[in-house]
Amino acid sequence: MFENLTEKLEVALKKFRGQATISEENIQEAMKEVRRALLDADVNFNVAKNFTEKVKEKAIGQEVKGKLLPEQLIVKIVHDELIELLGSKQSELMFSPQAPTVILVAGLQGSGKTTFCAKLSKNLRKKGRQPLLVACDIHRPAAIDQLKQLGESVNIPVYSEEVKDAVKIASNALAYAKKFGRDIVIVDTAGRLTVDEEMMQEVKNISDAIKPTETLFVCDAMIGQDAVTTAKAFHDQLALTGVVLTKLDGDTRGGAALSVLSVVGKPIKYVGTGEKTEALEPFHPERIASRILGMGDILTLVEKTEQEFDEKEAKELEEKIRKNQFTFEDFLTQLKTIKKMGSLRDLIGLLPGMDKQMKNVQIDDKAFNKVESIILSMTKEERKNPKIINGSRRKRIANGSGSTIQDVNKLLKQFEDMSKIMKNISTGKRSRFMQGLKMPMGFGR
Repeated sequence: MFENLTEKLEVALKKFRGQATISEENIQEAMKEVRRALLDADVNFNVAKNFTEKVKEKAIGQEVKGKLLPEQLIVKIVHDELIELLGSKQSELMFSPQAPTVILVAGLQGSGKTTFCAKLSKNLRKKGRQPLLVACDIHRPAAIDQLKQLGESVNIPVYSEEVKDAVKIASNALAYAKKFGRDIVIVDTAGRLTVDEEMMQEVKNISDAIKPTETLFVCDAMIGQDAVTTAKAFHDQLALTGVVLTKLDGDTRGGAALSVLSVVGKPIKYVGTGEKTEALEPFHPERIASRILGMGDILTLVEKTEQEFDEKEAKELEEKIRKNQFTFEDFLTQLKTIKKMGSLRDLIGLLPGMDKQMKNVQIDDKAFNKVESIILSMTKEERKNPKIINGSRRKRIANGSGSTIQDVNKLLKQFEDMSKIMKNISTGKRSRFMQGLKMPMGFGR
């Protein structure tokens, strides 16, 4: 995420390294590079221009106090301005004082709109809400079936009708929600490949009929400024309350995220960071600003961990490690939990400075699948006591998992080393922790 922008901003801000002060001359040169980096990231021209002017204005004449270096001061100013550009603080979802809260979701075809509806419903159910998904895309073939499948996968009911009247479906869904105690109604509307009058009128008619608390526009972050232009077109018709950026895990240049608030005037509320239904994050301007400047995002990493790791299970696992009773069954459980958190590269990217360090390292998420397959090919007894795995058992496990005997041997050796490390940690020998640390097979090559 934002890798190219991060790299170019770092090069631009390096111009202050070794400088004694921030002067008109060096700030002018650096801001030219910053503006070029923003434009390369497909940030709106006026947004990039205003941003660099604000940074320049705040930087000139700033007194560098104590041990603070000019390069540190300029990074702080850029960081603060990025936060401001992205919205200053998190913009949370609004809820109606009288249930149900209605959330109208609009966007172009292929933007990830329907998937977002499912992700949002799952996210809200985790918070104790009772969502209802509503299928109002009556034009795209299989759109209703897609929403039903997604609803089933996240265990959320989907309201649909056979009629070709989206306004009627939305209105009836609202009555249904009130009758059956669903306190959130998420309405998935029709999209097109481009903005057209028929689509906009239909969405507007739905909005007039159900009077949503939130009207969210979903756009693909990978298309840069075009996403922002389209968001503005929707806002002119629908009076959006917020924007959702999808595919922020891909090769996004960052232009949409950095331009949308200034151009549309509405905050980003959520970002999609993957295909899985768990891959949805609230948008935190200060955290994204830190990621853009290569500072990582520890808070998001902590939150992801807390969501997936059960506190009781964590304590039980700690007790097993302390007693040297950690088995392949426990290892398998941990692998499955980590996989739920997202891709390894994205998780590592949340650590300060790691994006740059891991740039040319191949991180293969399929490595976990290989390890998982080998463990699943073991019997329960073998998982509990790997010492009984002799030559014939290793051959059977290799055949069963579609791997080689060498792969099985490698995993057994790594597990043995890991068990020793855990034993050392539990007995207070923490200094040896990093010495024997091994990554799963294929993790980095």
